[in-house]
Amino acid sequence: MSPIALALSIFAGMLVLMALRVPIAVTMFVAGGAGYLAQTGWLPLASFLNSQAFARFASYDLSVIPLFILMGHFATQGGISRALFQFAAGVMGRFKGGLAMGAVFACAAFGAICGSSVATAATITNVAYDEMRRHGYSGRLTTGTLAAGGTLGILIPPSVPLVIYAILTEQNIAKLFAAAMIPGIIAMLGYIIAISIYVRLVPGQAPEHDSVSSVDILGALRGIGPIAAIFLIVFGGIYGGIFSPTEGAAIGALSTGVASLLKGEMSLEKFRNCFYATAESSAMIFLIFLGADLMNAALALTQVPNQLAQVVGSWGLSPVAVVGAILLFYVVLGAVMDELSMILLTIPIFFPMIMGLDFGMSKEYTAIWFGIMVLMTVGFGMLAPPVGLNVYVVNGMIKGRGDAVPISESYRGVMPFLLSDTLRTLLLLFFPGISLWVLRFMT
Repeated sequence: MSPIALALSIFAGMLVLMALRVPIAVTMFVAGGAGYLAQTGWLPLASFLNSQAFARFASYDLSVIPLFILMGHFATQGGISRALFQFAAGVMGRFKGGLAMGAVFACAAFGAICGSSVATAATITNVAYDEMRRHGYSGRLTTGTLAAGGTLGILIPPSVPLVIYAILTEQNIAKLFAAAMIPGIIAMLGYIIAISIYVRLVPGQAPEHDSVSSVDILGALRGIGPIAAIFLIVFGGIYGGIFSPTEGAAIGALSTGVASLLKGEMSLEKFRNCFYATAESSAMIFLIFLGADLMNAALALTQVPNQLAQVVGSWGLSPVAVVGAILLFYVVLGAVMDELSMILLTIPIFFPMIMGLDFGMSKEYTAIWFGIMVLMTVGFGMLAPPVGLNVYVVNGMIKGRGDAVPISESYRGVMPFLLSDTLRTLLLLFFPGISLWVLRFMT
């Protein structure tokens, strides 16, 4: 069997297992293991597994993932999300569509201490859905807003996918976080503008205004004080060089846990569940790491990634056109895979190709910019049909309620946000300096 035929067989086997609803980590492990075995035999495969598992999981950098996840669970279980939404709704409620804008703002604020798209969407849905529906927002706009706002959980640092990208490409996590800050803010503002335009063009989607008294705003402002302090301590310390991202994650998790306990909504059972949920999420991510490592090793043996890079180079396309094609591939891949699996499987293939192109900037800046572009596209895949994981999460949380929204309506609701995503991605693609501007202030 030729190398190309073998590589295609590995991918085909993985897709078949995915269609049978086998967990993604297992599909990559089985498909990669079969491909590795076919090329080298049993003993080299056993030797690879023996050494690779320890080499991967002994990495100190990996500890940042469960720490940021734990930080997010503390914020979720401690009632912090409710205070964020109340404050955001109070500030934005005077405008038409203001409650939806407030939900987006709350998602952005919660994402700054969470790092997970799904967790952000689920948490803010829990506190915002009933309030938006009670004020007369359509089911389409409500679910679309909450699903889209959830993507800010990974677009605004800390971002678990961005941490994984940094580990795979050996880039500085703090610099990647800094580079993601402006694109994340642009994403939030783009969603708010999309809501403002949508509610004016499509009548009946939102009430004229949802005023909230100044007392409510002041009370909510006091409620988010601890969260603002945690954010400043964690990211101020990281960007100021006081501690590393891993140390910052540990301080953030501890601070968020203490703030949740002092808030009075964290019971012993909730506190214990935070650690259980963190262990489950971390185990899932680490198992995907192992499956992706085996899959990528099998593909590397075929030499197809190198041949692919040579073929693309021979086409004479501009570097920006190559990145654009890769981003379109991510959009398609997002229909069948989650964001972590996409990054783990494709970055070892695409990253060397990108680093071999000349974008007129340093290799470090090229790597960071490409990481931001991948992150933006991953967020797009969380919304786009036919999968759109965030849409499924939001609809799953409201299922069984009397005002439940058909998923087809939810997909219609995310369309204005997908348009905003498209415009933002094109802006960052053609103007890399937007993502890299903050890095000029970092030593």
